[in-house]
Amino acid sequence: MKTIAELEAIRERALQKVNLRNDRKDGIRIVVGMATCGLAAGARPVMNAFVEEVNKRKIQDITVTQTGCIGVCRLEPIVEIYMPGEDKITYVKMTPEKAVQIVNEHIVNGNACIQYTIGTEEK
Repeated sequence: MKTIAELEAIRERALQKVNLRNDRKDGIRIVVGMATCGLAAGARPVMNAFVEEVNKRKIQDITVTQTGCIGVCRLEPIVEIYMPGEDKITYVKMTPEKAVQIVNEHIVNGNACIQYTIGTEEK
């Protein structure tokens, strides 16, 4: 059996690991919805286009990752962009061509491609 002090030390180590993920302020994250609905709508080529364009441009401090269902299946493929210090932007009905444009305009130049966002699509 562990002592209270040992359990508290384990708890602190676990909290530090979680805080590293949640409090991360550096870097950009591109998250592609890759659940069954996203895959059926073409998310895999979209994710590949993001990875290829980021690598081609040698962009640092960026992570391209996948997630499960984002929740609006009729708008798949869906991509969320997290820029440090900014609100998340959700892009919908993505294509590989749109992915390249988003890297060039949004990620590199800081100008969101509003025409592809969920807010524009819902109007």
